[in-house]
Amino acid sequence: MTLKPHLPHDKLLDLLLDVVCVVDKEGRFLSVSAASERVFGYRPEEMLGRTTFDMMHPDDRVAGRALVEQINLGQPSADHENRYIHKDGHIVHIMWSAQWLEAEQVRVGVARDITRRKHAETMQAALYAISQAAHSAEDLQALYRRVHEVIGQLLPAENFFVALYDATNDQLSFPYYVDRFDAPPSPGPLGSDSFCAEVIRSGKALLLTPETAALMLAKNGTLAAKHSLDWLGVPLISGTDTIGALVLQSYCGSVRYSEQGKELLQFVSSQLAAAIVRKRTHSRLEFLAQYDQLTELPNRALFLDRLRSSLHRAQRDSLRLAVLYLDMDNFKQINDTFGHTTGDHLLREVAHRLRQCVRESDTAGRLGGDEFAVLLQDIGKLEDAILVAEKILVALSVPYLLEGKTLISAPSLGIAVYPEHGQSDLHLLRHADEAMYVAKRSGGKRYIVVEAPVKQ
Repeated sequence: MTLKPHLPHDKLLDLLLDVVCVVDKEGRFLSVSAASERVFGYRPEEMLGRTTFDMMHPDDRVAGRALVEQINLGQPSADHENRYIHKDGHIVHIMWSAQWLEAEQVRVGVARDITRRKHAETMQAALYAISQAAHSAEDLQALYRRVHEVIGQLLPAENFFVALYDATNDQLSFPYYVDRFDAPPSPGPLGSDSFCAEVIRSGKALLLTPETAALMLAKNGTLAAKHSLDWLGVPLISGTDTIGALVLQSYCGSVRYSEQGKELLQFVSSQLAAAIVRKRTHSRLEFLAQYDQLTELPNRALFLDRLRSSLHRAQRDSLRLAVLYLDMDNFKQINDTFGHTTGDHLLREVAHRLRQCVRESDTAGRLGGDEFAVLLQDIGKLEDAILVAEKILVALSVPYLLEGKTLISAPSLGIAVYPEHGQSDLHLLRHADEAMYVAKRSGGKRYIVVEAPVKQ
């Protein structure tokens, strides 16, 4: 388009995408170009007579007034930024170039809308913060807290929760829940009467105002919410599975979540879902490295590690401990007769019963096959270990009802005590193992203390 030379200057200004304005010393608008409607939502005539501070974000007014004083003292500003409230209520980020004209006693400013750029920067910062949290957080709780902090810098997030859904067991839980009115719901089935359930079931984000929330509640036959509710929920998706949801809710009435907020929360949720899956996978790998997959008892490596740690403490503090080594009688015959599946069921039941026989501070582990070991810490005397051995002998000798079959198996046990029967982990374990074989050769279903007579 060719501009005619005689086109008035104010018409030329109205063609600019940036807002050109003139304000007096108090910041009252005297002249505004047409771009104001695109940037601030107000037509030029609606802005005349208002001050810049009326429209400025409340949190930016103090710094804004200080900067204006510097400009009015003759220090032009070419690139300062602040936030304004758009006519429709959302926040716009503005970059200003401004200069005070002393002779005219006015300030001339050019406002450029940089909201898109700030949004991109915010998204990038969120990605970095959550990525950093995902790698540095010690556990998922720490990660959830950090994600809450990050979201709180982007959106109103006083009330925020993480919901996780276990589809295999139809279990919805709330591992992180911050709400000014309500306590975390108890874990339970997914159901169909909550907004969170709708997000998880559909795998789609849900943005609700008090009006649309009330309509949705009525449609589902649910009583109206007890508080005015602005609600935003997005799914946590891993691959093709929805593993949970992130939810923001506000009761104050002045907060309105927007499509832009929904987009931002979806971005955060994708990062968090990936982090949750990574954390779960890492935890699972750690578990598999230290625990027996069949019985979920500590494996040989973890058992020995705990035994070494306990020995170190016992040697330092002059304490006593015991190692019980046990093997199930007739297990090979049961395995050969009824198959490995039945044998596996038997081993799992043995592990379950074994756990019931020891204290939380003790360790029951599976060393391999049908061989188990128990570490008893801080015992007072040998008889304490014997009492536990007798308890195990009774518990593990009760017939096993598995897959409609009644199976008979009982343990043979060997007992070694520190310091009498060994000074190292390997010595104690070997001596307890040898005592166990003495018990087995003596007919089984009994225990033997190292260098002690047979107990029938």
